[in-house]
Amino acid sequence: MRRKPLRIALIGWGAINRRVAELLSLRSSDAVSIVAIGKRDTASVASAPANARIVTTPEELAAFDLDLVVEAASREAVDIWGESALRTASALVVTSTSAFCDTSLLDRLVRVAEAHGSQLIVPPGALAGIDALSAASALPLDSVVHRIVKPPAAWRGTAAESLIALDRLTHAVTFYSGTAREAATLFPKNANVTVIAALAGIGLDRTRVELAADPDVRDNVHMLSVAGAFGRLEIRIENRPLAANPKSSEMAALSLVRIVENRAKALVC
Repeated sequence: MRRKPLRIALIGWGAINRRVAELLSLRSSDAVSIVAIGKRDTASVASAPANARIVTTPEELAAFDLDLVVEAASREAVDIWGESALRTASALVVTSTSAFCDTSLLDRLVRVAEAHGSQLIVPPGALAGIDALSAASALPLDSVVHRIVKPPAAWRGTAAESLIALDRLTHAVTFYSGTAREAATLFPKNANVTVIAALAGIGLDRTRVELAADPDVRDNVHMLSVAGAFGRLEIRIENRPLAANPKSSEMAALSLVRIVENRAKALVC
């Protein structure tokens, strides 16, 4: 028997989910069906997939017989839509992982997932090597350092503007050093990804984060340095910025496409 198309809902219709929808339509239109887009404000929903219905309340998700819900909206959206998604679909993918700096929210969503037999999935986002980091954490880890280097333009509109003169940089400057919890709270759009490394490894308060602006780079650079009983891990990935939002990386959308497609495939890599 042929596998039925995967029925998914997208929460948010910003640059990341629009890119996800575009790629899925090109690569997996027969295997994946976007049946709903969740957004509190429908005025800004344009170019939505033809068969997708716009919903404005979490309770409406129950009407769609969903297999998967993908959130790429905001940390507030995780709180608003998360419980309903976990009750009505087999899995919820959360990209606004800075929401999990709120431990009570994370614990609540995990309890809902356990009660309903669903899964709360944290994607690798713009990072590489998260599978290895997560595997390594089965043994004691000594340290995890996540360094992010982006062009000055990617830090505009963030707290970095109060720490350094972005328009006058002539060399790379590290303007922040602290924990993943602090970094994701202060820079929720740029350092959101540090929560992914933290949850895969030694937690939000033990994972060290360095943020830097460099006028000589064009891509968004992530470096993970991990040490522990397993050995050592050094990973560097240079991501092209998402065309519609330089604060995000193309890889953030690609990682979501991989998760969605793997839920629909017979062979998963």
